[in-house]
Amino acid sequence: MLITGLFKNITRVSVVMFFIFLLSCNSGKDITEGELRDHISYLASDSLKGRLTGTPGDSLAAVYIREELASYGFKPVSGDGFQRFRVTLKMQAGPENSLSIDGKHFIQGTDFAPSPFSSNSGLIAEAVFAGYGFSINTDSLQWDDYKGIDVNDKWVLLLRADPDTDKPVSRFAQMNSDRDKALMAKDMGAEGVLLVSGPSFDPQDILESPDTESSPLGIPVLRIKREVADLILSKSKRTISDLEKKINNSGKPVSFITGTTVSGKAELLSETGNTRNIVMMLPGEDAALKNEFLIIGAHFDHLGLGGLGSSSRAVDTVAVHYGADDNASGVGAMLEIAEKFAHSPGSHPRTIVCIAFSGEEKGLLGSKYFVENPLVDLTKVNTMINLDMLGRLQEAKTVQISGAGTAEGLRDIISSQNDSSLLNLTITDEGYGPSDHSSFYGKDIPVLFFSTGAHFDYHTPSDTYDKINYSGMVSVSDLIFKIAKSLASQPDKLEFRESGPRVDQQRQMRRRGVTIGIMPDFAGNVKNGLRADFVSPGRPAALGGMKKGDIIKAINGKSVNNIEDYMFRMNQMSPGQTINVEVLRDTSRILLIIQL
Repeated sequence: MLITGLFKNITRVSVVMFFIFLLSCNSGKDITEGELRDHISYLASDSLKGRLTGTPGDSLAAVYIREELASYGFKPVSGDGFQRFRVTLKMQAGPENSLSIDGKHFIQGTDFAPSPFSSNSGLIAEAVFAGYGFSINTDSLQWDDYKGIDVNDKWVLLLRADPDTDKPVSRFAQMNSDRDKALMAKDMGAEGVLLVSGPSFDPQDILESPDTESSPLGIPVLRIKREVADLILSKSKRTISDLEKKINNSGKPVSFITGTTVSGKAELLSETGNTRNIVMMLPGEDAALKNEFLIIGAHFDHLGLGGLGSSSRAVDTVAVHYGADDNASGVGAMLEIAEKFAHSPGSHPRTIVCIAFSGEEKGLLGSKYFVENPLVDLTKVNTMINLDMLGRLQEAKTVQISGAGTAEGLRDIISSQNDSSLLNLTITDEGYGPSDHSSFYGKDIPVLFFSTGAHFDYHTPSDTYDKINYSGMVSVSDLIFKIAKSLASQPDKLEFRESGPRVDQQRQMRRRGVTIGIMPDFAGNVKNGLRADFVSPGRPAALGGMKKGDIIKAINGKSVNNIEDYMFRMNQMSPGQTINVEVLRDTSRILLIIQL
């Protein structure tokens, strides 16, 4: 009896201990301030030098993230867990650049420089001064710098900016970019463009180096100093300063043939390098649902040392831009959430895929590359969760969540998992936004984007790890884990729903609001054309017969080689206008008639 009773007591204790163990397993590993601090302090350390895409710091960060995920039990989706791709690190002037006028030779980098969108070509021809280079005929503005002059096969000398330089709002704001002006000159028949800054626009006459990559225009385009422009104008007895003042004060175009022959050549060389996404997975626990995926992503690159040509807000500062909040915080949260999934049995019937993206700061390069070269079947992705800047939770405890309208039920899932006493959620439906989830939204995948918002240290060297709200990050990361767990566990796959525009609204607003209803291929995957990655039902493009995958080659007979050309062409159009659009569909060239 004694032995039997003792055995029963031991059995009861064992059962209790077993259930305690199960509860412990189900609760998983806690997300902690200490581990978040460890991740962020390393990624935002001096040794990584700002994690600029394609640099050793970028590579060190990638290795760290992969090793952390591997230590939790995540496996490479393919190969060694790295998805490698090449990027343009910077553009630089080549040795073949030249400029001479009447036997006088000028120095590249001192007197002139190739424009970032110049083609590698040269021209010997007469120069024509065409004011600001506008040809505008709208209800509110008429201005034609090309009236009465022949620019065919010539250099066109243009003032940068516009006549409203001294006004708070410019009438020309939608049309005054250097590239748009150069493309207009090309449309008018010019074979080369010379751009110069008047003293009202740029008193210091700064000559920018061509650091930023841009699609070549097809003709040589040079930026020149005012003294060079004045030599071109010398036969007319005028100067750039005089002409800028006259045009701005009179509000009327001034154009004329200079009588000066210019010999010039442009050469731009691109410096490319390797970078990589990290793509690791935790296999799903359900025999059927493990073939579907929940993607959790965060970009790990930042601005390096900043400086000219970067998107640093501290324009004149060359120093380590640590990027603690942007976006070491998002990566740290992703790692902690991944570890919690790995230690929580029953939490993920679907396979969890963690992706750390490179190249986000250069234009969502990593996420664009992934969706164009996917390592998983994108049609089986239930949701993509993007984490970007989660480290500055303020006193109001507000977390911004967008994408709630990209699938039925997403908003309910978010609300059901939040404890309103801990966090205040600002939830919006739109799927597009300035981060990597946009690449997935463009592929008909439901998305959620989490952020605690911008701050004055954004894109400056002051975004350091000591300013992160680590306790706030724990609360935000716990919420994201609960939402992710729900999305990884629900029996039915979410059905994508378009919610909001698929293009940058600010980019649209800079134009006159005339659109045809497509999402262009912003990544430039197609050369010598612009692919329509999505065609919105009921919008002009769809009504005119355009289909997803069509490559736009020309609008109204004028070539479209890239996104910049397309935007310039559309900027010339008006609501209600009928245009003809040439598209390449498979191997057939088709003409579409589209009413705006």
